[in-house]
Amino acid sequence: MDDLDRFIRAQDGQYEQALAELRAGRKTSHWIWFVLPQLRGLGRSPMALAYGIAGRAEAEAYLAHPVLGERLRGCIEALLAHAGRPAVDILGDIDAMKCRSCLTLFHAVSGSADNVFREALEAFYGGEPDAATLALL
Repeated sequence: MDDLDRFIRAQDGQYEQALAELRAGRKTSHWIWFVLPQLRGLGRSPMALAYGIAGRAEAEAYLAHPVLGERLRGCIEALLAHAGRPAVDILGDIDAMKCRSCLTLFHAVSGSADNVFREALEAFYGGEPDAATLALL
């Protein structure tokens, strides 16, 4: 399993901005890789490789982490305040795809106890998970 501290370091000074943008309903800066991470292998950029989640075990650890898990849930709850709007209007085309991958990953590893990820998949993606994420899991 990779070092989860890489996410804490990357989020320092960026998380508050990301949360503010999600609350405002418009992403304008560059934080998607380390705030709403997806599985490694879905992206090829240096940032996607650096902040890609290695697999199920790392995703479970991320979700259980006292800081990262709460921050992730907080971001998804902020996004859900804009349910009814298309994700692409909030995040842009590419980041809306990354968000779908993130939601799929954490819904898959959280089980039925954590419905915020399922709620967001339903609100923004018609309940359809990202097939590539499920295939990699």
